[in-house]
Amino acid sequence: MPDNEAKRLKCFTLGHPIDIRPAPSERDWMDKTTNRFAYRCLPLTIANQHGWEIINPVGFSAVWDGGAERNSIIVTPDEFGQTIAASHFGAGVLTFQINGLFRTPPGIDLMVTGPVNYPKDGIYPLIGIVETDWAPMTFTYNMRFTRPRTIIRFEAGEPICTIMPIQRGYIESFQPEFLPIGEHPEEAAANEQWRKSRASFINRDTAGEKKGEDWQKHYTQGSFQGTTPEKGTHKTSLKLKPFSTGEGK
Repeated sequence: MPDNEAKRLKCFTLGHPIDIRPAPSERDWMDKTTNRFAYRCLPLTIANQHGWEIINPVGFSAVWDGGAERNSIIVTPDEFGQTIAASHFGAGVLTFQINGLFRTPPGIDLMVTGPVNYPKDGIYPLIGIVETDWAPMTFTYNMRFTRPRTIIRFEAGEPICTIMPIQRGYIESFQPEFLPIGEHPEEAAANEQWRKSRASFINRDTAGEKKGEDWQKHYTQGSFQGTTPEKGTHKTSLKLKPFSTGEGK
């Protein structure tokens, strides 16, 4: 298989357009934190960008009465007959019809999860992992209400889910183990240095003595007192490609 073919994520459209975008790093709630401090958390901002977002085409409201029946959920679209969400399974589960057939390289699945780090009160995303390297079926994406008799609003243009490729079965190749850190002096020494540095920073913060040092940047910079990741592997942002139109374009 050619190298460029191995990296292709295909979406066969099924008659109606599907809007998919690389997930952005920004979140409205993070913008509103004091001095945008939430963006100082690199693991958070990397996770924000980790995948492609499928966008809701038409705004709608949904409410669940607490029952297990399919008709216990009422979906009211802003435009008659246009919403992609419906009650399909019952049990307080709201189902989105994804209007595309995805195809990944052999051995690569798609994780289908909620929009990453977009909290939505009253409803929770249900994560699925789909074998998209062979299945001729489309998949649905589901969310489960967590509170009855509460109107949940989905705006046009907001992400409804995130898709990300993962290698099938890769997680099974790991052997988890516990190791006493005292038996590993290099790890113990590096961790102790970091602990002391962190405690000192917090104490100076509490005492108002930081003198312009807003936050510790060791993880963001990929270095702490000689401990660094393998050269060229540290990431401070991701640059996902958008979906193109046409074969190989």
